[in-house]
Amino acid sequence: MHGLNPLSLVQRADLQDLIIFDKQSSQRMRQNLKMLMEETSRQQTMIQELIETNQQLKSELQLEQSRAAEEEQRANDLEQIMESVKSKIGELEDESLNRVCQQQNKVKDLQKEQKTLQAKCQHYKKKQTEQKEAIAALQKDVYRLRKEEEDRVVTQNRVFACLCKRVPHTILDRQLLCLIDYYESKIRKIHAQRQYKEDGSQSEEEKDYRNVDASPNYKGLLMSLQNQLKESRSKIDALLSEKLNLQKDLEARPTQHELRLYKQQVKKLEKALKKNIKLQELISHKKAEDTEKKDEPGKYNQQQALLDQRYFQVLCSINSVIHNSRAPVIIYKQSKGGVQHFNNDLIQDCGFEHLVPVIEMWADQLASLKGLYKSLKILSAELVPWHDLKKQDENEGFRVEDLLFIVDAMLEEVDNKEKDSKMPNSQTLQAVVSHFQKLFDVPSFNGIYPRMNEVYTRLGEMNNAVRNLQELLGLDSSSSLCVLVSTVGKLCRLINEDVTEQVKQVLGPEDLQSIINKLEEHEEFFPAFQAFTNDLLEILEIDDVDAIVPAVKKLKVLSY
Repeated sequence: MHGLNPLSLVQRADLQDLIIFDKQSSQRMRQNLKMLMEETSRQQTMIQELIETNQQLKSELQLEQSRAAEEEQRANDLEQIMESVKSKIGELEDESLNRVCQQQNKVKDLQKEQKTLQAKCQHYKKKQTEQKEAIAALQKDVYRLRKEEEDRVVTQNRVFACLCKRVPHTILDRQLLCLIDYYESKIRKIHAQRQYKEDGSQSEEEKDYRNVDASPNYKGLLMSLQNQLKESRSKIDALLSEKLNLQKDLEARPTQHELRLYKQQVKKLEKALKKNIKLQELISHKKAEDTEKKDEPGKYNQQQALLDQRYFQVLCSINSVIHNSRAPVIIYKQSKGGVQHFNNDLIQDCGFEHLVPVIEMWADQLASLKGLYKSLKILSAELVPWHDLKKQDENEGFRVEDLLFIVDAMLEEVDNKEKDSKMPNSQTLQAVVSHFQKLFDVPSFNGIYPRMNEVYTRLGEMNNAVRNLQELLGLDSSSSLCVLVSTVGKLCRLINEDVTEQVKQVLGPEDLQSIINKLEEHEEFFPAFQAFTNDLLEILEIDDVDAIVPAVKKLKVLSY
């Protein structure tokens, strides 16, 4: 056993083994026992406090360790989330950069196309002016050739009549005419040469021309120049082919159909003008009659004439709109009967009976715009469902501009799909949406946007928490999450070291195992000592521990 040895009372027969204390020794023994009991109780309370403090420190240590583990786990989770967010941000940046590059490339391509189109436009304008100049020159050449042809025919007939005194009608006469034409061309060339060399030699050339007709060597020259006749014929054929080409060029120009239409319009306008003049004369005549007679029938006729004039002006304006070059092609059968709303003579003279079918046809076409708008709206919803079309008010009617806007939107979308082959199709977009649903546990499409808002909210909270930790720890805002986690780990280690030092300060230099051993010894000693003290109190029949020593002293004295 550890601690104090047990005490026992002996019989009086054993007086040799007894030790009797005096009063002072008994008092000292009593004080020593009292001090021992106080020291024991004090150590027991201190040991209990140490045990409680140890348990509290253990619980605090476990709590701090759990908190540190949670913080570490949270930091790891934050790091993973940050890495995923960084990867997503990188992907978004790459996508935005790719889009910007694509847009810049498109802009550059469009600028290049614009430059090429402007160059082509300038080239075509220049070519058009050159063609106009060439057409004007060709027209001048045609006119000159026609004039020369007429002069040549006149000269041939004149020379043939001078030689043969008759009109040509046989094949030989035609050959002779060709020969005369050839010599006439030679004479013109010689005349031009002489006119170029000598100014004022026109009279001498005319004399030579007359002498040629009367020359005795005329027949000899005819034989010598037969070979040259073939060359002249080939040249004539070339000129004829040139003439045909010029005629084709002239035919390639705008046809005379438009000219006929304009002539018809001019005729109709002339008729309308004449009728207007007649109406004005009639109105002036009616006014004169009204001033003279001043009767009621005259006023009625004047009002009717004014009304007819207004109707006529309205019909003329409608007719000019229909026959305008901007109007669409009129496809209808002309009505046999005339319009019976006003004077029949006016309609027959001016020819307005074709206006009613045309206006009816245009009204039908405008009425069919409603069905066309509905069809285009359905087609637009299939091709470009993200385009939000404004709901058209049926009372306002449907305009061609709205239909053209829908068609242009669809064409632009088709062009973009053709130009940008990297655009994701509907299957890819659907796969992305389904992956998002699976990743963030979204069962329906309606929950995608709330879940995205929740994700961005959590991401914002995480960023705020990271910024707050960086500010509390004194880190730079550009520091990474790895630096933040390592700093938090260092702080936790410092806290754990401080707790250990505080425990050592409380428990002293001894280690924890020695304290545990002392506590175990105390637990073994104290029950035996308490049982011994209780037995001693019962034997001595006292109630206080302090009375044990005096009672023992009395017993010792009595034993002697």
